[in-house]
Amino acid sequence: MFHPASRISKAAAPLAAVLLLTSLSGCHWFKKKNELYTLSGEARPLEVPPDLDRPAADKAMALPAATSVSTASTRAQAATGFSVAADRDAVFAKVGEVLAATPGVQIASKAEILGTYDIDYMGSKFLVRVTKAGDGAFVSAVDPRGLPPSGEAAGKLIAALKAAIAP
Repeated sequence: MFHPASRISKAAAPLAAVLLLTSLSGCHWFKKKNELYTLSGEARPLEVPPDLDRPAADKAMALPAATSVSTASTRAQAATGFSVAADRDAVFAKVGEVLAATPGVQIASKAEILGTYDIDYMGSKFLVRVTKAGDGAFVSAVDPRGLPPSGEAAGKLIAALKAAIAP
């Protein structure tokens, strides 16, 4: 008796053999000729994009002169602070009295343990800080970041405190 599946399998066997040989030997058709691809990844040269092989020439990377920064910092500290030869706690209490008596000064809060008064004066908000400095105390104005505040309000208030407290 004739079976149709045997005829298909007899015809498929040579076709399968051709496909197998083609698939095993066909990889060389797609092989890259560049010798860099034959090296391992560690042995290949590093490829750097053209815009990253030299330093930036724009002004964004320029640093300011060191003398101008230190001079500005010294001037800002002198304008927003002064030393008093007295106990820190006594100076803190005296600063509180002077602040309360100064027209236009609003004390939002105070923290005696930190030695700070949170001040609103002439539309500016800043801290008046009293710290221990050697045998005395240092009274200064700082912004919430701990830097000297900008504007004239802090300098004006520190000058008034210095006139009332420092001998």
